[in-house]
Amino acid sequence: MPWRIEDIDLSRIDQRAATADEDLMLLLCASSFIESGSDLYTSNLSTYFGDDSEISGWLNDHWEHEELQHGRALRAYIEHVWPDFDWDLAFRNFFEEYSKTCSIEGFEKSRALEMVARCVVETGTATLYRAISELSTEPVLKELTGLIRADEVRHYKHFFKYFRKYNEREGNGRIAVLGALARRVVEIKSEDSEIALRHAFAIRYPDRADDKAYLKQKCARVNALVRRNLSADMCVKMLLKPLDIPPRISPGVHYPLAKITQHVFFR
Repeated sequence: MPWRIEDIDLSRIDQRAATADEDLMLLLCASSFIESGSDLYTSNLSTYFGDDSEISGWLNDHWEHEELQHGRALRAYIEHVWPDFDWDLAFRNFFEEYSKTCSIEGFEKSRALEMVARCVVETGTATLYRAISELSTEPVLKELTGLIRADEVRHYKHFFKYFRKYNEREGNGRIAVLGALARRVVEIKSEDSEIALRHAFAIRYPDRADDKAYLKQKCARVNALVRRNLSADMCVKMLLKPLDIPPRISPGVHYPLAKITQHVFFR
């Protein structure tokens, strides 16, 4: 483990700064749920790549443990700042719904393209944690999200390496890779974050849990919070890498893709 949750001194949390932004805390709750469900995704990926000992070994021995530590660390932070928030109940409700969206049947049909999909997820999380770190004024959260972001960038590099390994065999062209990128971006937006935010919202505001209009308004505010601090350039660079666009063309597509990415990821 590059770092340990035990090394994070939660007693240093500036409670006033931490509680100043309710929307940011909801975002942290949503992120903690998704990270804490990583063992299910690891199991599915390990099954999908079961005959590849290099990939399945890294997934089970490193990736899963680091992702679950992200969830535990964020949970510990939330419980310190919001001691009355029933994280266990919120997570159980989230996972009951979320687990139904995670199946091998939903994976890409090609191993190389599934690694592209994983690159999209790591791009999204690395970009998200960078945004949280930059918008937060609370020092412990800035430290924690900085550590998590570094893990996600490193995970991206592993998945990208495995993409290249399999694409040398499969020979997927840019159109196929772009399709996998687009499909996963849409899935991230429409499923994971929306489900997680809804269940965090239901426990935080039980009296308004069925108020769909208020939930929609809250989700929009959370997404706007991130969008204002989103590094679209960083996001696009990571997304473009599997496309292997020639250097002479890359500058011409970077700016429009940055704008599209900013709109799609956190609109």
